[in-house]
Amino acid sequence: MKEHTKTTLLLEQLVADSDHSNIMIPETDTEQRTLIRSLMNIRMPRQAAEELLHLQDDYLQETLMKEGIVSLADIPTAQQQYGSTLPFADRISLWQGDITRLKAGAIVNAANSRMLGCFVPCHRCIDNAIHSAAGIQLRLECDQIMKQRQQHGIPYEEPVGTATLTRSYNLPCDYVIHTVGPIVYEGLTPALCRDLRSCYEAALTCCIEHHIRSIAFCCISTGEFHFPNDTAAEIAVKTVTDVLNAHGGDCMERVIFNVFKDTDRSIYERLLTGS
Repeated sequence: MKEHTKTTLLLEQLVADSDHSNIMIPETDTEQRTLIRSLMNIRMPRQAAEELLHLQDDYLQETLMKEGIVSLADIPTAQQQYGSTLPFADRISLWQGDITRLKAGAIVNAANSRMLGCFVPCHRCIDNAIHSAAGIQLRLECDQIMKQRQQHGIPYEEPVGTATLTRSYNLPCDYVIHTVGPIVYEGLTPALCRDLRSCYEAALTCCIEHHIRSIAFCCISTGEFHFPNDTAAEIAVKTVTDVLNAHGGDCMERVIFNVFKDTDRSIYERLLTGS
C-alpha cells in the first residue's frame, strides 16, 4: 500500500473521529499531513478506536524512520566536542535538533499547568511537537493522571517545578518527563529562578528514582514563557552539575541540553567551554 493511501486513510479516520466531519480531505501530501497534526492537536483526551490507533502509530513510526533516530552514540560529550574540563563534561552534551528524534531514557517536555499538551493546531512550541510525535495516547494518559490528582471534583493544575513521568508511545525515547516551568510576566525575580531550578532538579530526581540513565532537556520556560535565555541556560547547567555532584556522576550516563535556536546553542557552548 502506498504511503499516500495510508496517510489518506488515517486522515479519514481522524475526520470521522472529530467534531468536524464536514472537513474536506486536501489533495497534496503536505496539506494532508498538516491537517493530521491539526486534528491530533485539537482532539480532546478520550479513547480511540483500535483502527485509528493502528493507522496513527504506523504513520508516526514511518515519519520517525524517515527523519532518523538520534542515539546517544551519535552525540559527543562536551569533553569530546569542546575539550571541556568542566565537572561532568564526560556526561553532559549539547545537541541542536528535534528532541522528538532522540533515543534517550527520557526527554523533558515543557508543559503547561493543564498538562494536556498544546491545543493550538501546529503550534511551534515543544509541548505541541512532543504530543504530536508521541500520538493521541499521550494526552489521554496525561488526562488520567490529572484526574487522579484532583480533589473534590475541583479541576487540578500542576504546580511549577514538579516532574511527571509518562510513557513515550511513538517517540524513540523510553519516557517523557513533563514539567511546568515558571512564566516571566514582568521582570525576572529570585523566586522565578528558584522555580526553574526546581524543574531541572525534579526531572533529574525522577530519573534517579526510576533508574533512567539518560535525559534530554529542552530549554524550559524560554520562548513562550519569556524566561531570559542566557539566565535559563546558566540555571540549567549549574543545577545539573549540582545534582550530579550531590548524587555522584554515576547516577546518570548522559545529560543532554537540547536546543533548537542558534542563539541558545551559542549560550550553552559558552557555558560548557567556560569561555
